[in-house]
Amino acid sequence: MKRVSAIVVAAALLLVAAVASAQSPPSPADSTATDSTAAKAPPADTTAAPAVVPAVTPAVTTPPAATPPPATPPPATTQSASGKRNDIYYGGTVGFNFWNDYMMISLEPMFAKKMKNPKMSLGGKLRYEYVHDSRYAVDYTMNNFGASVFSRYRVIPIVYAHAEYAWLSYDYPGNREGVSFLLLGGGYSKPMGKGVTGMFEVLWDVLNDPDSPYAAGEPMISVGVGVGF
Repeated sequence: MKRVSAIVVAAALLLVAAVASAQSPPSPADSTATDSTAAKAPPADTTAAPAVVPAVTPAVTTPPAATPPPATPPPATTQSASGKRNDIYYGGTVGFNFWNDYMMISLEPMFAKKMKNPKMSLGGKLRYEYVHDSRYAVDYTMNNFGASVFSRYRVIPIVYAHAEYAWLSYDYPGNREGVSFLLLGGGYSKPMGKGVTGMFEVLWDVLNDPDSPYAAGEPMISVGVGVGF
């Protein structure tokens, strides 16, 4: 009887212990284990991706170039864009003189150079004259030749002043005489295109050499062309 009572008491104690165990809250360790078992998802990646920083090229500072000394200006050119000299001009004239019964026709090639002042020029000429003179009882014909030096100055673009010293050998009947002239006057020039200029010139001799075929005050008229004048 006592043995049965002891068994009943032991069973009652075990039942009470089981009920108490079922009602007590789980321990923190058990909760942690349960949560880790239930949540199978991997932890979120909390590592932030590195920010993309644009590459910055360091500025390269070029030292200033040394300033060269001022260049000496080149001398004034004496050639045009086409390669031809623009301080030289040349050409020629055809002269004529009809005065009473006296006729003279001349040919004069010329060559000249402009000075530092381009309005001024110096040059030279060769001259040939054909003369027919009927002023006297016997007509005669002469073939004369010579040379001269001259200077011109442009007063305005189309008008120039002219001074010239000339020496000519005249074929007078029976002998030949050398005659000097100092010719003063001027001319008119007109561009004709492509560097060619037409010229009309009137000169007077102020020496009046006794052997000159010209009377005092008689003009010398010539018409010609110049290239580059």
